[in-house]
Amino acid sequence: MKIKIKETQNPTILKFEFPDFITQNESFEFKNIDEAKNSPLAQQLFYLPFVKTVYISSNFIAIERFSIVDWNDVQDAVAEQIEDYVNTGAKIIIEDVLKPKKSAITVYGETTPNPSTLKFVVSKLLTKTAVEFKNIDETTASPLAKELFQFSFVKEIFIDENYISVTKYEVANWEEITLEIRTFIKQYIENGGTVVDETLIVQDANQDKQQIKNFDNLDTTSQQIINILEEYVKPAVAADGGNILFDSYDEESKRVKVILQGSCNGCPSSTFTLKSGIENMLKDMLNDKDIIVEALNA
Repeated sequence: MKIKIKETQNPTILKFEFPDFITQNESFEFKNIDEAKNSPLAQQLFYLPFVKTVYISSNFIAIERFSIVDWNDVQDAVAEQIEDYVNTGAKIIIEDVLKPKKSAITVYGETTPNPSTLKFVVSKLLTKTAVEFKNIDETTASPLAKELFQFSFVKEIFIDENYISVTKYEVANWEEITLEIRTFIKQYIENGGTVVDETLIVQDANQDKQQIKNFDNLDTTSQQIINILEEYVKPAVAADGGNILFDSYDEESKRVKVILQGSCNGCPSSTFTLKSGIENMLKDMLNDKDIIVEALNA
């Protein structure tokens, strides 16, 4: 069996890909040799002094290194060690017979107006608080998002209610990667993986403005704008795998600033939606033809 070495967006993490799946619909993360009791291969890898974390999932093993070495100096030796182990016929993962049965779910992909973003809808509630991740360093609250960033083509992730919006880099085509992502998400959730730990979510200033305690401190027009966005706009953009947050309203210039998330961020049609949809709606419902809507991250 020949292992392929692939870089990830995180320079400390390297993927060692297999030609076939190596786990039984499961994903594993080991921080040390004691945690890796059901993976003799992971335990063997932890004897290497530079190995910090070992991830095993679908068709790859990803290794996070300490900074004492560069991957260029050791990656070939690591790949050879993995190949030698696998070629002996030894098991990579020893199944735990006491592990509870997984709960079956469905996951399907939906296209969005943003050609770079696909929405993966799950048949269960994932989170009550929308979260967006621009890179792997932001994924403290979402182990699933951290795992998804191991895929080299994943650029951004947005999770809300029962769906996950994945934005890719242009180097990959959806036809080639959709099944891989869908299968990974399905297996991860079915095996009890944590999607979002809401206790670890760090609220940003824009999300705080939507909270009742801060909402009451806003001026009347800002409150009206938030109510309109919540009732009329958010359901529509959520259907497309995105989200919109109120940022500010300037009474003098009549300028409304918003934040776009998920598939809405970077979408080619977002400017049209802002001007022809949201802006016109606010003008009509607030009876003010001078209102201008601007997306800070469009």
